Amino acid sequence: MTETETTTGTVPTVAVLLMAYGTPRHPDEIEEYYTDIRRGRPPTPEALAELVERYEAIGGISPLAELTEAQRDALQAALDQRSPGTYWVTLGLKHAEPMIETAVADIAERGLDRIIGLVLAPHFSSYSIGQYLGRARTAAEPHSITVDGVESWATEDAFVDFLADDLRARLESAPPNTKVLFTAHSLPQRIIDGGDPYPDELRSTAMAVAERLGLDEWSDWSIAWQSAGRTPEPWIGPDILDVIDDLASSEAADGVIISACGFVADHLEVLYDLDIEARQHAEERGLAFDRTACVNDDAAVIGALADRVIELHRNG
Repeated sequence: MTETETTTGTVPTVAVLLMAYGTPRHPDEIEEYYTDIRRGRPPTPEALAELVERYEAIGGISPLAELTEAQRDALQAALDQRSPGTYWVTLGLKHAEPMIETAVADIAERGLDRIIGLVLAPHFSSYSIGQYLGRARTAAEPHSITVDGVESWATEDAFVDFLADDLRARLESAPPNTKVLFTAHSLPQRIIDGGDPYPDELRSTAMAVAERLGLDEWSDWSIAWQSAGRTPEPWIGPDILDVIDDLASSEAADGVIISACGFVADHLEVLYDLDIEARQHAEERGLAFDRTACVNDDAAVIGALADRVIELHRNG
């Protein structure tokens, strides 16, 4: 099978640009990656050393690159099963190669004039999904390629079922008074002040999962934010560590379960910020700690995303 062919061995007519954040594949790439995140400004030696230490704490490097590729392969297989020979799935990353622009140039070179954009993030924000799709459209315009995008899958049934099923099993073995905290990556407060729907998107996922399990807001669950950037401006709160402090000091819970529903693959913000930092923070304060699984390449969720792609292609 060539890179242009699907698993059916035929040449496709529609490109599916699967977009994700990206990650270094080797410790030697961490500085270049961090510099790209900082819009070309190299990190200080101290900041770089701290980031390297975080990667070392989770095994030396993040598994995100391999997981993103597995998600791409799973989406290709699901699309081939549903519509053989129609779609070709390729990766476009925000902060690592292949960059979104590189992927669009490759699509143009292969003669495809239609792109369905899908971001590996369920919650729409102009700062995240909006930027991904915007970059794809800017890169595609000189080639006269049409780009349609899946803008949100926050309440996709398969996604909600995945979260609810895993959370249900963990609640069964948790202390009776356990608080569920739904989290996503924080964003600068100025973006939300401008009317961005991101917090509402996260809440829609949390409410859908809670409804499946019969959980009541405040008494059983709430929302927290995590992994805020280290910039002078304020970011959305409350931060997950502050919420853990409040629960412990008020004796409002005996344990916490984090449903990191803003993330769909295991990576640094989950494996370090939650599994190491938040866990230690909770246990030092006498709270039991657990975290629900990430989607990664779950067949049901990826299949539902394939259905979203096909629906957008047919109706776009």
